[in-house]
Amino acid sequence: MSSMFRSLREPNYRRWFSGALVSNTGTWMQRTAQDWIVLTQLTDNDATALGICMALQLGPQLIMFPVAGAIADKFPKRKLLILTQALLGACGLLLFALAITHLLVLWHVYVLAFALGMVATIDNPARQAFVSELVGEKLLPNAVSLNSASFNGARMFGPAIAGGLTALIGAEPVFLISGLGFAATIGVLVTLDRSKLHSTSARKMGKRGILGGFSYIRTRPDIIVVLTILGIVSTFGFNFSVYTATMAKIEFHQDAGGFGLLSSVMAIGSVAGALTAAKREKPRLRMVFGAAGGFGIACLLAAMAPSYWAFAIVLTGVGFSAITMMTSANAYVQTTTPAGYRGRVMAIYAAVVMGGTPIGAPVAGIVADLLGPRASLVVGGLSGVIGLSVGLGWMIFAKHLRVHRPRRRRRLIHLSYDGKP
Repeated sequence: MSSMFRSLREPNYRRWFSGALVSNTGTWMQRTAQDWIVLTQLTDNDATALGICMALQLGPQLIMFPVAGAIADKFPKRKLLILTQALLGACGLLLFALAITHLLVLWHVYVLAFALGMVATIDNPARQAFVSELVGEKLLPNAVSLNSASFNGARMFGPAIAGGLTALIGAEPVFLISGLGFAATIGVLVTLDRSKLHSTSARKMGKRGILGGFSYIRTRPDIIVVLTILGIVSTFGFNFSVYTATMAKIEFHQDAGGFGLLSSVMAIGSVAGALTAAKREKPRLRMVFGAAGGFGIACLLAAMAPSYWAFAIVLTGVGFSAITMMTSANAYVQTTTPAGYRGRVMAIYAAVVMGGTPIGAPVAGIVADLLGPRASLVVGGLSGVIGLSVGLGWMIFAKHLRVHRPRRRRRLIHLSYDGKP
């Protein structure tokens, strides 16, 4: 088996990978149908309402993440994930019930988006920390990258399926499939070979248990700069639902199928980015920095796209750079954080990545409403450039970054971190 897929040699991880692919496809189908129904059926092309929906879904990350991380570190992750996956599936089925009975109104979507966000706040750090129990520390960087490939593979197929179904028979079947899709992950979790898990025992946490992640991160300037870049870019740049929905409907006058195709095209680049990161045995900071700058440039090019198909092509670059940055950052933080802190640190990581959306998504929607969808993309592009500049400036100023011209190498510039993880 290719080194790119070396984690799949582990039977438990191979089963987890397959189950997650099914449930993630359902998740992306629900997100696509939900965004489209908010924009076209529950409102009159109101991008601000779409941004509010995203904010409510991701807002709990800002409120609950210290507790969520502590829960992920303290309780058995397999059992915790069975519970969270069941609750996430219930949210999708309730949305289906409201839609099929024609009772669905905008505030229902808002409430369910918030409920889903509350559960996902616990699910995310537990899911990420659980990967190390499936493969162990040596294969963790590769497994993290393959997880991103699975997630974005689902992102490639899910929106296309959702767009086609929504255009043909409406959004109701999409919500049903999404709710049932979580059963795949639950089935895998229940039937895993627990004797082969690289298990870490639940820990009793002292007075600083919940806030221990912050205490640890304060000793790690490299993680601080990674989180700084991610915070800027994810808040003002990662508002993809706003970008694709408004550009498809308002700028290029596309239907649900055209909207779903844009998400799928961007996911192709995302999968390529995740697989590129999977080739590397050790994640590097320079990948995070370079991908942030690449994301900014790609968004600015997308804002200038003259046609629907030109926009779709540029979106592959947006997806590639975004997921390369996310996957490299995720793998770097996970592999350099001790297991006892990993759940709490990854909860902070998730809060930075997703918690900025309650601020950024409404801003992106308002900018799209007032100045047009292209202006919203420009804001996203500038966030990548600014994030890169702030990150490099901070590291150089703190004398933790060295820039030199390597001998006998193809790269003109080599960046290396001189601190100790």
